[in-house]
Amino acid sequence: MRKTERLELKPIGIIHSPYKDRGRIPYQGRRSKKISRIEVFKEFEEGLQDIEGFSHIIVIYWFHKSHGHHLLVRTPWDDIPHGLFATRSPHRPCPLGLTVVELLAREENILKVKGLDAIDGTPLLDIKPYILSIDEGSVVRSGWLEGKLGKERS
Repeated sequence: MRKTERLELKPIGIIHSPYKDRGRIPYQGRRSKKISRIEVFKEFEEGLQDIEGFSHIIVIYWFHKSHGHHLLVRTPWDDIPHGLFATRSPHRPCPLGLTVVELLAREENILKVKGLDAIDGTPLLDIKPYILSIDEGSVVRSGWLEGKLGKERS
């Protein structure tokens, strides 16, 4: 029998997005030219100091509209079912979202970003700077997605 610990996640903000429902979000968001606003709650605003020096940030959020999951899923890129953990489906046992976005501006506790694939009202869990020398892999394999996305990485 496995020991299960109870985790408590506390949102640090909220995402204001032009997307009101899941069906309108472009897959993976990166191709979107639409601007989203990330509102960091005032109590955490000081933690944004120096963030504007980064061109890209990693945004971690809670898929609050995700209900249930399947361990085998079909994706927009393939009709063959793949294991959930080999996909980016938002329907997960622990519905965490993670996206690298372009940081356009900071205005106090508001970050304006491009490329975010979250629904309006999504709880924000964390922000980290994207650091090319750490986050970019020199040898990257795209598994079952090889050849399905062209030169784009999965």
